[in-house]
Amino acid sequence: MQAGVTSKTRNSPGLVLAVLASGQFLMALDSSVMNVSMATVAADLDTTITGIQTAITLYTLVMATLMLTGGKAGTILGRRRAFGVGLVVYAAGSLTTALAPNMGVLLLGWSLLEGIGAALIMPALVALVAANFPPDRRAAAYGLLAAAGAMAIAAGPLIGGAVTTFASWRYVFAGEVVIVLLILLVLRKVADVPPAKVRLDLAGSLLSIVGLGMVVYGVLRSGEWGWVQSKPGAPEILGLSPVVWLLIGGLLVLYLFMRLASHRAATGGDPLIDPQLFRNVRLTGGLSVFFAQFLVQAGVFFTIPLFLSVVLELSALETGIRIFPLSIALILAAAGIPKFRPRANPRRVVRIGLALVIAGILVLVAGMDPGANAGIVAIPMLLMGLGLGAVSSQLGAITVSAVPDSQSAEVGGLQNTTTNLGASLGTALIGSVLIATLSASFVAGIQDNPAVPPSVQERASVQLASGVPFISDTQLQSALDSAGVNQEVADAIMSVNSSSRLDALRAALALTALLSISALFLTGRLPEEAVGKPAESSHAAQPAEPS
Repeated sequence: MQAGVTSKTRNSPGLVLAVLASGQFLMALDSSVMNVSMATVAADLDTTITGIQTAITLYTLVMATLMLTGGKAGTILGRRRAFGVGLVVYAAGSLTTALAPNMGVLLLGWSLLEGIGAALIMPALVALVAANFPPDRRAAAYGLLAAAGAMAIAAGPLIGGAVTTFASWRYVFAGEVVIVLLILLVLRKVADVPPAKVRLDLAGSLLSIVGLGMVVYGVLRSGEWGWVQSKPGAPEILGLSPVVWLLIGGLLVLYLFMRLASHRAATGGDPLIDPQLFRNVRLTGGLSVFFAQFLVQAGVFFTIPLFLSVVLELSALETGIRIFPLSIALILAAAGIPKFRPRANPRRVVRIGLALVIAGILVLVAGMDPGANAGIVAIPMLLMGLGLGAVSSQLGAITVSAVPDSQSAEVGGLQNTTTNLGASLGTALIGSVLIATLSASFVAGIQDNPAVPPSVQERASVQLASGVPFISDTQLQSALDSAGVNQEVADAIMSVNSSSRLDALRAALALTALLSISALFLTGRLPEEAVGKPAESSHAAQPAEPS
């Protein structure tokens, strides 16, 4: 058993796991819970939907860019103290957001303070599991943490819709403050790892923040600005989209960051991230599959709510209820596999999980049609939930078991940076494909439809060149009525829009399936031995052999 695991922890593992899972749930809840309430928040603060989307974007940006620094801070302060400080900062941000009278205060509370708090909390969570659970129980603990995060993403629309409908969106953030206070009351029950006598590499921290910030911001803006060529009305630099230059600049800064880290390590300094970690095959294998998992997971949580809320026009509550079976299945798989098959081959479990995700996506694609009932998502939700749960049950333990416990906070920073990048890129990539397919299909359908007059065809082609909005039949009918379009033409446009939306969703889901299949090629670097076996524990710090 690792030194960080105390007798107190052994007597109350359920309480410790509840504390850590509650923290993970909070971190994942914010973005998903507010997606269904953006219009209400914008109206309350006298701002626009774009303003609220900016707040969500900046929250993701602050959190992702500070994650590596937050991991090192956990090593310096001690994991439990970093977790506690992060919770206090996060609660201050939530309270500020709940009381926000305008957009500026919302940005301060939600985007800045909550982002900083999350960057301290999430790496510490990974390290605290390593400190509180022996190797043979970590797979189950990490699986439940991942399940708590995914449950927050899936339940977010349900919670946000219910609270906004029956009370106010402000109660969501006030409720987060209450949860933080409850966690802080029992935080001493969680075993800690003593802080290490290392220094924070300020130059490395600055380079990582700038580099990651440029990459993440570029990805987040790709839908609005375009990946390579700027969309109509978007800014451009030397004839290209700013996204290209942000990605190029960010990657170059990250290269300088890695060179500095190598220099620090070679000269006996304290680099922000130990470069030797990237030579650990087991760690890099786990991180690459983590990246792929969140890439796919983002695609699933982006497309399915669109199908339910826009195509089938379900309310936020109904959408949340339909997605909820995914969370239940995910929790059952994430907790059940380590409990009932603790010695299962991790590589095989992850491959089976990805296969279930692929099957769920393909079943959903096959069942999509204009007259579909919401019930068609039930089987796909269960398949994808079981698949994501199976993957989640293994990856956290694989990455942390690859290094000594003293480096678990650094691994936590790397792991959460990787997952944030995967989620951001997945949403941007799947969203880009969806809008591009929708636009191409809609414009082609309008131009090929004899019921649509040539003047309308020409005007639609010009006005929709930058992208067709993904809107429901009710929204489109209202817009056509306001524009005075006669009913015959309106019916033709409605028919084209209905068909184009399904084409776009199928294309987006097909890409998600392809990404899931691609992830299978990364699983060869995962271990075949169950995490926590005695033979492994003594060699956890050694690089795994390629397989």
